[in-house]
Amino acid sequence: MPLSKRMAAELIGTFWLVLGGCGSAVLAAAFPDVGIGLLGVSFAFGLTVLTMAFAIGHISGCHLNPAVSVGLVAGGRFPAKELPAYIAAQVIGGILAAALIYFIASGKAGFDLSGGLASNGYGEHSPGGYSLAAGLASEVVMTAMFLLIIMGATDKRAPAGFAPIAIGLTLTLIHLISIPVTNTSVNPARSTGPALIVGGWAIQQLWMFWVAPIIGAIIGGGLYRWLGKED
Repeated sequence: MPLSKRMAAELIGTFWLVLGGCGSAVLAAAFPDVGIGLLGVSFAFGLTVLTMAFAIGHISGCHLNPAVSVGLVAGGRFPAKELPAYIAAQVIGGILAAALIYFIASGKAGFDLSGGLASNGYGEHSPGGYSLAAGLASEVVMTAMFLLIIMGATDKRAPAGFAPIAIGLTLTLIHLISIPVTNTSVNPARSTGPALIVGGWAIQQLWMFWVAPIIGAIIGGGLYRWLGKED
């Protein structure tokens, strides 16, 4: 498959992930009387990956996440030379989705961007008031486990056809655990889109949501490369 088509698939897929996940958080999480809450937002993120894995997994591999792409390089599953193209497509998709969420949300009287547009944060900008150290640990560990499960579920020795379900449910579980800590990133593209719209504190704290997921992804990808190697 040409790189240009794989980039387009990654852009569309990441757009869907941010629109579905962050969009549910901004538009539906606390909607009066029928809000979907943290459980609903967690499932929304998982469902975006699940649906896109079936839709574009055979085209681009359905990374939808710079950290996943880096982790797959560390795990020997993806060529490093294609990282810049994949990451660029993913970030653009995330930005476009965040812009659309902002456009839709601002169509309601009383909308206030100070709510954060589902941006990730730590310290006073953590939903639960968790520190930088706590947020860093959470993002590293969650992303490491995400990569470990992605690589295991997509291993040629794993049961065929079930990887999207395992990966989607893993992302749901990750959000169930860590939304109170950082609003859950594990994905620099997901973090970048809302941060650029919100500006200020969201951009100042964005570095952590690139550094921690990438460190975690390298750990998870490298660990599975060792763990899954047949001696």
